[in-house]
Amino acid sequence: MIRKTLCRILFFTFAWMQMAHATEVRVVSQTVGTDEMLLAVAAPEQIAALSHLARDPVFSGISQEAAGYPSIGMGDAETILCYRPTLVLFSDYSRAELVEQVRRAGVQVIIFDRYQTLEDSYANLRQLADALGDDAARQRAETVIEQSQSRVTELQRRLKGVKPVRVIAPSTYGVIAGADTTFQDICDQAGAENIAVTMGKLTGHAAPPSEAMLKWPVEVLVIGGASLDAAIEPFLKLPPYAFMEAVHQRRVALIDVWVLGCVSHLRIHAYEQLARQLHPDRFQKD
Repeated sequence: MIRKTLCRILFFTFAWMQMAHATEVRVVSQTVGTDEMLLAVAAPEQIAALSHLARDPVFSGISQEAAGYPSIGMGDAETILCYRPTLVLFSDYSRAELVEQVRRAGVQVIIFDRYQTLEDSYANLRQLADALGDDAARQRAETVIEQSQSRVTELQRRLKGVKPVRVIAPSTYGVIAGADTTFQDICDQAGAENIAVTMGKLTGHAAPPSEAMLKWPVEVLVIGGASLDAAIEPFLKLPPYAFMEAVHQRRVALIDVWVLGCVSHLRIHAYEQLARQLHPDRFQKD
């Protein structure tokens, strides 16, 4: 109760506090994707707090690094403002009313809304670095981008000439990933053909055409998880997947859950993990 009262006081006096700390950069990140970007480009002293998922290795690619920073929990406006931010990072799936509350308090906000490709991630890194307003942040962003580009080039070299493996990313949520999704981007980079696109003509995360899917020549299912048995189990009784040969034969490319949903530059781990699963012969000399 005392903490909540203090937070309310901070909420209503925030404009004055911003003037008192005009030269200080304090960034709060509200989503795991912006957490990953922030740790890549900001100096440690510029990071005020990270999202509630930052420390969770199931969802975050920076869980160990995030352990050294405060967490905003579920992140209502009062909690966010308790960290005296000069900048708050949101995504277009953040609650609109939360964004508006923070903005009304006089805090600069950035709402990231481009995730489909690695090029989008590069643009987001540069936008964040510019918002931080110092050359060191811009240099860190360019270094991350150069390193990522180098890894993509190496992956393309290894996969040159491979026959794409026909895949889908099954889901228990009643949708399947089609075109214009991060999964399609992963397929494009990992030597995979997303037949939800080439045969199903699906766009975005769409309801699967259950009967038609039974005719799709699925070679491999791409599922996030640490255990094959645990990953495949939900689909053994879930139509239409329960009737698919690939499910019964457990033909699965198992990758980390967090990389399958990654919207930051760290998605390159998904490219590499899936490519190794689908084309192991191209990595035998490692």
